[in-house]
Amino acid sequence: METPLLELKDVSMMYPGTLALDGVSFRIRQGEVHALIGENGAGKSTLVKIMSGVLTPTKGRIFLEGKEVAFGSPLDAQKAGIAVIHQEAAVFPDLSVAENIFMSSPVYAGRVPLLSWKEMHRRAAAILEELGVPLDTRTPVKDLSTAERQLVEIAKALTHRARIVIMDEPTSSLSAREVEDLFGIIRDLKASGTGVVFISHKFEEIEEIADHFTVLRDGQYVGEGEVRETSREEIIRMMIGRKIEQYYPERNSRPGEVVLEVRNLSREGVFHDVSFEVRRGEILGFFGLVGSGRTEVMRCIAGVDAWGSGEVRFRGETVRFRSLREAMRRGIVYVPEDRQLQGCILNMSICENITLPLLTALHKRGWIDRARERRFAEEYAKRLEVKAPHVHVWVNALSGGNQQKVVLAKWLAAQPSLLILDEPTRGIDIATKAAVHALVADLAAQGLAVLLVSSELPEVLGMADRVVVFHEGKVTGVFDARACTSEEIMRAALGHGERGVV
Repeated sequence: METPLLELKDVSMMYPGTLALDGVSFRIRQGEVHALIGENGAGKSTLVKIMSGVLTPTKGRIFLEGKEVAFGSPLDAQKAGIAVIHQEAAVFPDLSVAENIFMSSPVYAGRVPLLSWKEMHRRAAAILEELGVPLDTRTPVKDLSTAERQLVEIAKALTHRARIVIMDEPTSSLSAREVEDLFGIIRDLKASGTGVVFISHKFEEIEEIADHFTVLRDGQYVGEGEVRETSREEIIRMMIGRKIEQYYPERNSRPGEVVLEVRNLSREGVFHDVSFEVRRGEILGFFGLVGSGRTEVMRCIAGVDAWGSGEVRFRGETVRFRSLREAMRRGIVYVPEDRQLQGCILNMSICENITLPLLTALHKRGWIDRARERRFAEEYAKRLEVKAPHVHVWVNALSGGNQQKVVLAKWLAAQPSLLILDEPTRGIDIATKAAVHALVADLAAQGLAVLLVSSELPEVLGMADRVVVFHEGKVTGVFDARACTSEEIMRAALGHGERGVV
């Protein structure tokens, strides 16, 4: 029998009061793409941290090509040939693309321990060309989009020529074309004998790229199998222990008066002549490829960035917000796509995050009413089913799905009239997605106007009443979500086809 590249046997991980992993076994073979599947909180992240040397298991054994090993640090795992591509790009914003790529493996000029900047940029450019990424290696990473930062993280992992590459939601911010490019790289890695651990909540990706799968639930091993021999429904039942009856909730939408009206909005070099409106109780979806301008328009509406020309009318008044705080005070809240950098404060508690926009309302004679703050946070954490022992847990200890719930709770607590959701289900599991979908539908039914930006076309069509499609900064179509097809939307997103009229 073939010796696995990496094997974990009966691994457990105990935190104070929590058993994160309970006797889990996992193995990956040479030239295999192995999908690690489970809900947020199932134990996937803990298992990855053990494989990559971040955590030492409380119990269990680790074997690398048949030899027992013990990683004392991430550097030990890296030297052993294990590389990790994280869900949220672990980059240094103020450094260049090339500096980020070679941060842990500097390029020297011959035998002299002096950095060769010329060679570093040459090698970085070669790696990016292999990935099909047209980035200037001298660009500061802070100037890149979320998708571009993710690609820098992938390039950084490829510099190590690792035997085992762990990809944690690597496609979460990539366009369809970028995903195909990545899958081409994964297939090349597989052909060279590299083992790839692939973590994703997108079943279509798992079915396309993975050979084998392992399912975790509540920190325990549930089962494994060959992807092509197992139905999607069976894997979902293994994941959550039940069948999801309804992924997208049924909606009987009855939009009311216009809440937000955008007319001929432009920002030089970013988007041009954008017009749309959203009504009370309506979910207006926005679809387009990465870089199409959707997020940039939302940021302008919410007061994060300024626009050049055009008009925004909110509840009948012309507005031009200069900050998120000003927009929130008027009844607009913006939930950004990058929850860790723009949505959550990771080293603060659930309670502090949820009530942060409401401190003025919660103070009493110059002091924060802590009892009222806790009750308020508990109410919204319960409403959004945030999984944590209590609301004083720090947000950085939560899974990605629960972090997203905290972001939603934080802004919903402000009781807005317009909710802007930018990639609200990016990187969260199927059950949590269904819960978020149900929550958004419920909010719309209560009269909230919702702008929903998503790169997942099924989500846009399943949730929205109408869909606004962007291509290269322009609106190329507005469609009735119940009457259009995926093909029509994609043609508009690629700049082809006739403009839909609703």
